[in-house]
Amino acid sequence: MEARITLLVDGTPRTLTVDTRTTVLDALRNLLGVTSPKKGCDHGQCGACTVLLDGRRANSCLTLAVAHEGADIVTAEGLAGGTPDGGLHPVQRAFLEQDAFQCGYCTPGQICSAAGIIEEAAAGHPSTATEDLQAEGGIELSDAEIRERMSGNLCRCGAYVNIVAAVRQAAEAAAARRGGVPDPAEPAVEDSPTAESMPSHVEERS
Repeated sequence: MEARITLLVDGTPRTLTVDTRTTVLDALRNLLGVTSPKKGCDHGQCGACTVLLDGRRANSCLTLAVAHEGADIVTAEGLAGGTPDGGLHPVQRAFLEQDAFQCGYCTPGQICSAAGIIEEAAAGHPSTATEDLQAEGGIELSDAEIRERMSGNLCRCGAYVNIVAAVRQAAEAAAARRGGVPDPAEPAVEDSPTAESMPSHVEERS
């Protein structure tokens, strides 16, 4: 059985016809050509497919597209274009500056998850690592909090130390913005320790 649905993907309405068994991940990659969410385990255990679904992080391989008619889906690509100046999202900048990736396969999911947990903590949503359940004004993202909240996103290259550092940097920047402190000027990508190893080609979409 097929159904016609409309999704708001990275700020653009996309109408498509899907088999009712099609996941959000397969709809994005195979039908819409949005390839930043990756298919890793296809069982919701690795986090490579993480997107922001109506503002909350979700494993797109586990949810059916027809269940999210009209949903607002943001991928790592959408985060990049969603800043006021059209530049990189603070989480993306932090991942570059902290060298928080190696092969990069899991990175889009890591970035979406990191953006999600920063908002979750700011809204006061606790995790199993939260010590003060009565905290007001949001939960501080300590390293223990970051590790617990990001535990659903696996990095097979083992870049966890730098991932924690990147999330901490982005969380501190978000807290500063909420306090009225502007972001520092965006550094050039060539200042990143991985700049020379970054591929210059655009990923082919097929």
